[in-house]
Amino acid sequence: MHRIQWGLALFIIWVGLTNSADPQELVAGLLVSAVIVWLTIPAAASDALSRPWNPLALLAYMPVFLKNLVLANIDVARRVLSPSLPINPGIVRIKTRLERPYQRLILANSITLTPGTVTLDMDGDEMYVHWIDVRESDPERAGAVIKDAMEDAIERI
Repeated sequence: MHRIQWGLALFIIWVGLTNSADPQELVAGLLVSAVIVWLTIPAAASDALSRPWNPLALLAYMPVFLKNLVLANIDVARRVLSPSLPINPGIVRIKTRLERPYQRLILANSITLTPGTVTLDMDGDEMYVHWIDVRESDPERAGAVIKDAMEDAIERI
């Protein structure tokens, strides 16, 4: 079942990138998606891939991510347009409660895509994040500021 989910996700990405409903494009997308799934997901897939994920929860995550993205853009734009705003750049260690590798990957990418933060490294349940304005050095409090809303939504995926 997980192969079908991954294949469907890849096919949707294909259609989105090609922006075409031409039958030849659709057939090519199906073939490419099938080959990628066949080559990359072994029959005895790891536990992380064999658990079903919820595509609707992924869609429900988008508004949470977009809200964080807009707020971070506004914050960084204010800092750029008003140089008197203090910045306190630094690297903080945050912990995540996410267990599945793909959930941690979504969180790390979301943090990196949000202006003002970049995920530098992941080590188990810890992430090292460069933050434009370090307000907290404690991993739990820094994590609350950087990732809590996104982490709650990603946990349902």
